Amino acid sequence: MTAVTDLHAGSRLSDLVRGVTGEARLPALTEQDIGRMRASTEILAKALAGEQPVYGVTRGFGPLVAYAAADDGEDQGAGLIAHLGTAQGEPLPPEVCRLVVRLRLNSMRQGYSAVSPEFLNRLIDIYNRGFVPAIPRHGTVSASGDLQPLAHAALAHTGHGEAWTAGPDGAWTLRPAALALAAAGAESVSWPAREALSFVNGTSVSLAMTITNHVSLRRLVRVGALLSARMAGLLGANPEAYQEGVGRVRGQLGQLTVARWIREDLPSDLRRDVSRPLQEPYSLRCVPQVLGAVLDQLDGLEEILLREATGCTDNPICYEGEVLHGGNFHAMPVGLSSDQLGLCLQQVAYLADRQLALLCDPAGNGGLPPMLTPRPGAGSGLAGVQLSATSFVSRIRQLVYPASLTALPTNGGNQDHVPMALNGANAVAEAAELAWLVAGSLAVGLTQYAHLTDRPADLTGLWGELAVISPPLDRDRPLAGEVRAARDLLLAHAGSRD
Repeated sequence: MTAVTDLHAGSRLSDLVRGVTGEARLPALTEQDIGRMRASTEILAKALAGEQPVYGVTRGFGPLVAYAAADDGEDQGAGLIAHLGTAQGEPLPPEVCRLVVRLRLNSMRQGYSAVSPEFLNRLIDIYNRGFVPAIPRHGTVSASGDLQPLAHAALAHTGHGEAWTAGPDGAWTLRPAALALAAAGAESVSWPAREALSFVNGTSVSLAMTITNHVSLRRLVRVGALLSARMAGLLGANPEAYQEGVGRVRGQLGQLTVARWIREDLPSDLRRDVSRPLQEPYSLRCVPQVLGAVLDQLDGLEEILLREATGCTDNPICYEGEVLHGGNFHAMPVGLSSDQLGLCLQQVAYLADRQLALLCDPAGNGGLPPMLTPRPGAGSGLAGVQLSATSFVSRIRQLVYPASLTALPTNGGNQDHVPMALNGANAVAEAAELAWLVAGSLAVGLTQYAHLTDRPADLTGLWGELAVISPPLDRDRPLAGEVRAARDLLLAHAGSRD
């Protein structure tokens, strides 16, 4: 088994995503963890002994806080997760579901939630046995945490609902949660009120999806630089646009990084073809500026998301001897981060779409046939590929409209300001799938260009594999499968360069 340390401020988001795959395990609670947790349970016990009102423990939930809670703590906890079991839709991917639980347990182990260390160690044991609750993706406003999806995760631990199970071949399937618990050698859980509230009262679902989207977009930026370098080399474009000095005088770190990535992948002997313009269109000349701006945004968002992943998103909390009622469950840091990821994603996909258009136009591709067909008129080449890529970008723009601008008050007016963070993260995830198809479309276009041009082209490594995936278009054929295969190859290549 691979030992995985707990989340810490120095982690990178890609490390978190990798940390839930394979046989990765969470460490048991340390003495320091247990000490912090015991201290918080003592703070809660003292407050209860003094007959202080405590949300969710002595009082009801949401607008029902004005009413007394059930006398029995487990009855109160069971009612919480039962009434929130209203999420709908296909479950989130198993790796995301596993990251959700890991993030939730990490919040609870911080020692601010008055959660019993014995109970949390039991949840950690179930996690380490490979139990992965299936979490529906729709139905939360992410304001008092991602309540409904997290309630379904809690319900799965009771044996209700479904869970993901990995087969011997690594393929995931859904099965009843009770059977998955039994197969893992774990007993179902009964949720006391405080533990139930701490589990559902957090941002972990929208956060897990947003972290996953962030990692995907960062890889897409890396692929965008790679494909841009390939295009510049094939066209014989002026490489001055990527020289370090251009970025040095501006001082933007992302621009400098992307330009360096491009230079690393340019042919070492590249010189501007005299038939090419001194200054290429912006979709080729300004790649460092566009992708670099996205990279800078990603770097800033990473810090916000890492803080969220290592903090306590709960209510109430126990701090310095007091039970404090607040709103750490509000997912606005995640929601705004997700909205910004969507806007950045659109820029990367739009850039790739414009590069594909440049390749398909004789005015920009060096005089090769329109749509890169060797049989103009009798054949249509990449016309269909380009049309679909344009459709993908249009759909991406529809999907990445900021979800934070679609908020509605709810919960009897109690939740009157909500972030809609998971709605946004789900939309960005769908948009990311389409953006990778745009990248796959551009890769097919570059491959067909290499087949047509007289300019010597490197056909080793990634480019050789793409040449096999998409052989010369001697006559028209359906290219959807080739676009998907190119996308998959780019995904694997980008993942290996994290």
